[in-house]
Amino acid sequence: MAAKLDTFDIHILQRLTQDARVSWRDLADGIGLSLTPTLRRVRRLESEGYILGYGARLDEKRLIGAIEALISITLDRQSDEALTAFESSVLAVEEVTDCFQMTGDFDYLLRVVVSDLEHFQLMVAKLSRIPMLSRINSSFVLKTVIRRAPLIS
Repeated sequence: MAAKLDTFDIHILQRLTQDARVSWRDLADGIGLSLTPTLRRVRRLESEGYILGYGARLDEKRLIGAIEALISITLDRQSDEALTAFESSVLAVEEVTDCFQMTGDFDYLLRVVVSDLEHFQLMVAKLSRIPMLSRINSSFVLKTVIRRAPLIS
């Protein structure tokens, strides 16, 4: 069973969320602990699954393109086999950056990033070939208002 997070743990998570490249010394100084207990806490947070990994945030517009869309997907049936088959198939569509199984009016919500409208049409054609799709509905993102790490309390 995972230990309850205390204020030091929360400060570590907040700081690493802001800058995962912070030096261990600066991290320890920033939270008010010495280096060894700070490192021990980080390793425990990793081993207990609070920290899943470290990575860089990339500029999608610069690397891929400026068009971001959210696509709602409705399947013709919601059996375990259909859901598993869809999830396996959507993994092959590289433009899909996020895929969420949903409650409500549709089964999945996809986030995609493409270079232009022609690329978007080609990507939708790939999605359309996935069996058991009943409906695809797309909305283009005009502006990202907030994108931040989850609130840690």
